[in-house]
Amino acid sequence: MDNREEVREFLTSRRAKISPEQADLPAGSRRRVPGLRRSEVAALADMSVEYYAKLERGNLAGASPAVLEALARALQLDDAERAHLLHLAQAADGSDVLTRTRRRTTTRQWTPHRSLQWTLDAITAGPAVVCNGRIDILAANPLARAFYTDLFANADNQRNLARFQFLDPASRRFYPDWDLFADMAVAILRREAGRDPHDKGLHDLVGELSTRSQDFRTRWGAHNVRRHGTGTKRFRHPAVGDLTLAYESLDLAAEPGLNMTIYSAEPGSPSEEGLRLLASLAATEEAAASSSRTPSAD
Repeated sequence: MDNREEVREFLTSRRAKISPEQADLPAGSRRRVPGLRRSEVAALADMSVEYYAKLERGNLAGASPAVLEALARALQLDDAERAHLLHLAQAADGSDVLTRTRRRTTTRQWTPHRSLQWTLDAITAGPAVVCNGRIDILAANPLARAFYTDLFANADNQRNLARFQFLDPASRRFYPDWDLFADMAVAILRREAGRDPHDKGLHDLVGELSTRSQDFRTRWGAHNVRRHGTGTKRFRHPAVGDLTLAYESLDLAAEPGLNMTIYSAEPGSPSEEGLRLLASLAATEEAAASSSRTPSAD
């Protein structure tokens, strides 16, 4: 992805989101653009208008940490947006080259080390998956495979949560808050584009989704970024109905660029009972499948 274009569109979109009132500036009149003017951002960041204009044209190469911090402060960036700005600056400088090789090895052909799979399988109270920055599901415990039954059932999804979100009609049944999930998926991909602009798999995925989904295209143009950390989500599973689950996402120290997400239900809640029922159904189906694969003795 073109770094200069990414920088230009990101900074422009952040500037447009801030009203003069939010920046403690007089609103004035005859504003022709939404948000702040370039001159106002420059003043807030204590830099010349000419230098800020250079940055917003996409020339982040050589920008010092102090400049980046001033820019983040002026544009009121949150933690995910600050990290995204730093990644864009590193890519502009070429200083991301040391981490680029490790990240590019995390493709869908990656196979989890057996101890990692053991760890996933030991998590029996809730779904647990390992994903990369493109939201490919690279490994899962049995309950996660039952949980994401529609995703795994359709080979066209390629075990990718973004493809499932935007290209598979089943996602609109599975996600009661479909628009919220769509926003999150795109923001995660946009963040990964800043972390690793040289990821061909991500290029291809974004190109495919942009071509096939207007919903994706609109959100991608917003340049929002997000880190998938912790929270609560609602689901509607075809076998057990509505589930409200908390999630925690943990970076894997031994596998840079990968993270494990674990879902859990509030103890004693209907959602906990729903997960227990789903685990029972999955175990029954697995036992039946295993029995059918076992040759009968004559």
